[in-house]
Amino acid sequence: MDFTFSEDQLLFQDSVRDFLVNEITTDAIRASWETDTGRSDDLWGQLTELGLTGMTVPEEFGGLGMNEVDFVLLAQECGYVALPEPLVHNVLVAVPLINALSDELKAEWLPKIAEGSAKVAVGLTENFLVEDAHVANLLLLQNGDEIHAVDPANVKLTYNQSVDLSRKLFSVEWTPSAETCVASGSEGAALIEGAMNRGALASAAQALGLTQRMIDISVQYTSERFQFGKAIGSFQAVKHHMSNIAVKWEYAKAPVYRAAYAIAHGQTNASLNVSHAKLAACEAADLAAKNCIQVHGAMGYTWEVNLHIFMKKAWALNNTWGDNAFHKNRVAEVIFADDAKIGAGNTFIA
Repeated sequence: MDFTFSEDQLLFQDSVRDFLVNEITTDAIRASWETDTGRSDDLWGQLTELGLTGMTVPEEFGGLGMNEVDFVLLAQECGYVALPEPLVHNVLVAVPLINALSDELKAEWLPKIAEGSAKVAVGLTENFLVEDAHVANLLLLQNGDEIHAVDPANVKLTYNQSVDLSRKLFSVEWTPSAETCVASGSEGAALIEGAMNRGALASAAQALGLTQRMIDISVQYTSERFQFGKAIGSFQAVKHHMSNIAVKWEYAKAPVYRAAYAIAHGQTNASLNVSHAKLAACEAADLAAKNCIQVHGAMGYTWEVNLHIFMKKAWALNNTWGDNAFHKNRVAEVIFADDAKIGAGNTFIA
């Protein structure tokens, strides 16, 4: 197995990073909080021009025909800038789900997503609140083992405030019907699990980017903040705080990239890999939030310091697309199942 990245993938990551860092500034994020939707049509158009909205859309529908491995590095960069737009959700969750449904849905929606004229929000039972439902042109909603394609005009949305002001969360009141049902039974259950895995992968990849950003912000701050005539970053206690984050961050990368590979290649252990990835990446981001607040001192808690933008998004991602308990249970089920097989199939001699 080789899930190292190609030179083209790394160059694409560099170019996307340059664009995002220049366009998605903390001032722009703060300004988005004051708008009605919290979203920018101009920015979405720029993302479309870069080909990002069509990354996972098959070429026959106007996309680039790429997969999760191709996009995971870009999702990481979206996390680095705390991108408010629902790009990662559309590319990693909505498009693969639509692509597994009927030919009619694919023909209607995939070209629109690729050209940037449509956004799709996916709502699963595990995520009671649907992010960006207010700007979606189509809602794909779970009802038991069924998936329903629902027109946003036929639902009632109720806004729920998030700890992360960039996230727009809505509870959705709707009525399932035979006309809206597009998958059910074992097929529906498999598609729901796949959407869940991709959503968790999206959260894990963004958590990696958020961790890196919080490290960068804190390294800069501790090199500029002086006490006793020295930059506080030179103090051993501060170094330990930052190095502990860096270690967790480095060790979280491989599980995230491995999970992207498992999903892209349809491996049977994809759910295990995804849960491992989300636990590792969100643990790193959670530690980054804690330690970076610590090294900022009292300043870290203030509204003016940009650290809280990334810290709060990390907290939010930790509890979406399956919280820690959900993913730990999935890992435990596999571990204990393997132990049972080993115990039943072998005789141990003392």
